Amino acid sequence: MTIQDLVGDFSISGSNQEESNQVTYKGTLSLSLDDNNRIIAKWFINNAQVQKGHGFFKDNILVINFSYKGDDNKTYKGVAVYRCITKDVLDGFWSEKHGNPLFLGTEHCLRLETTERLN
Repeated sequence: MTIQDLVGDFSISGSNQEESNQVTYKGTLSLSLDDNNRIIAKWFINNAQVQKGHGFFKDNILVINFSYKGDDNKTYKGVAVYRCITKDVLDGFWSEKHGNPLFLGTEHCLRLETTERLN
């Protein structure tokens, strides 16, 4: 798999950085490439929040440093790590700088317009 294979739009479901692994948000993740073949990521969460990030890809692992403005107008930062199961299915976890350090958030991504299914 190459970094170019990951370009596109994904449907996402995830859990926040807390004890429960229940799905707490849904949305979309759009991946594109910059001039240096680095990932540009844009999440649209619960039809309300935009998060942006930049990252890199190696050995079917995608790492993205992200940030967003919270409801309190503060900027929050974190890192998301995805295992690229196929070019259409990404399985990940994430952590924010000011999140609960005892837990990781989770995120599952399925390429829009694919026939593969998440288990």
